[in-house]
Amino acid sequence: MEITVNLFLLLFGMAFFCEFIDSSLGMGYGTILSPVLLIMGFDPLIAVPAVLISQAFGGFTAAIFHHQFENADFSRGSKDIKIVFVVTSLGIVATILAACIALHIPKIYLKAYIGVLILIMGIILLANRTYSFSWKKMIGLGILSAFNKSLSGGGFGPVVTSGQIISGQEHKGAIAATTLAEAPICTVGFLTYLIGRVIQEMDTSVLKMPVSEFFSSMFSAELFQWELVLALLLGSVFVAPFGAFTTKIMKTKRLSMVLGILVTLLGIWTLWKTFT
Repeated sequence: MEITVNLFLLLFGMAFFCEFIDSSLGMGYGTILSPVLLIMGFDPLIAVPAVLISQAFGGFTAAIFHHQFENADFSRGSKDIKIVFVVTSLGIVATILAACIALHIPKIYLKAYIGVLILIMGIILLANRTYSFSWKKMIGLGILSAFNKSLSGGGFGPVVTSGQIISGQEHKGAIAATTLAEAPICTVGFLTYLIGRVIQEMDTSVLKMPVSEFFSSMFSAELFQWELVLALLLGSVFVAPFGAFTTKIMKTKRLSMVLGILVTLLGIWTLWKTFT
């Protein structure tokens, strides 16, 4: 799909809007942006890696500002960085194994499961039910989110953010930790996606390919549309400080209500897309 200047600016604005929601509330970038790009006519094999790598850059940038605005403490040995490590380590493993697992399970069951789970978490948030914090709950949350990621590729942000809050983590810290955790997971997903496509389309063994040919194949026009990636990446990076600052100034009670409504709507939307 050819990208004109007008379309480039539209894509920039879409990424700006979606990353603002994601960096300020801990969810929504891929959930909103991916289906919109497909509706616009972009090839899923081009759109998915573009969303992943732009979210990685936007999430990492937002995490820097979350730390500076004291929404979370990402210094070495802090509680927030330990939560990120637990969620990220499991999420990376799940991302690599995702394709193998998802190929053998009907998509409709996966999407329905994710939709129901997100909807339940949204209702719990709206009911303002929280529990005491424990590392066992964080490990369980990491396993649950990794399970979702490995089965369907989605449901990560809503589950991780709302799950932390329900498990007793402070709202702003939960948003910041999710934002940072998704950056390495999206990066690994992006690289795994492109490498997998190269392996799939090559007639000869990849190990026998010249390195220059391997990388040129990874970033060829058939797999990588740089105009789309650049538009999404710039939009997601530029808005990062505004999203983190919005998290800082928003009152916890209002933040809890907004998160509850957003998670509930995402659950309903996921179920609606599954059965329509």
